[in-house]
Amino acid sequence: MFRWAVSHLHEKSRQGKSQTNQRRDLYRIFFSDCPPLSKKIPNPISGKAIDFSKTPEALFRKELHQALLGKRKLAVRLGHLSDDAQWTLKPEKIKALLKHKISLDDLTENDVRVDVRQKGVDMRIGVDVTSLTLKGQVDQIVLMAGDADFVPAAKIARREGIDFILDPMWQTIPAGLHEHIDGLRTTCPKPELSLRRQY
Repeated sequence: MFRWAVSHLHEKSRQGKSQTNQRRDLYRIFFSDCPPLSKKIPNPISGKAIDFSKTPEALFRKELHQALLGKRKLAVRLGHLSDDAQWTLKPEKIKALLKHKISLDDLTENDVRVDVRQKGVDMRIGVDVTSLTLKGQVDQIVLMAGDADFVPAAKIARREGIDFILDPMWQTIPAGLHEHIDGLRTTCPKPELSLRRQY
């Protein structure tokens, strides 16, 4: 992640027939996320209590946040998870139930997942973009994200003359989003199709 972000500092530009590689100065990298779910919640089908603090995802994200805290020129911005974590059926099981391919009795503990919502992450991104813009601390902002929640912040930045670049990390973005950014550029390797289908 750090390497992909730093790669945005290098830009190739053409001057006549020659090509030059320009390097921009870095103000700071802001990494916005939430701490992982760490509650013990009983599975609604099996009744077995699951300690989410010990899941591979939770352990990975804790280690990731600690590693990023030690990086120079990087600030970690952590929101929080909503308290109302709910179990929900996986989408493919909902479709199967609606088409009467399976019944409720066919469901297993692996057919459900916990639905948790992040709080405060988008707000922190918006505050950081607005603050950098209005204080005149940067002339370009690169946002690495895959959704359209940043549009209000992007509008403020562009109105103030900031070059606003979106790196969607190979995610498909809404068609109308292009009018709110100054360019698209992805620096991370393109994932294989088989890997993208897993997420």
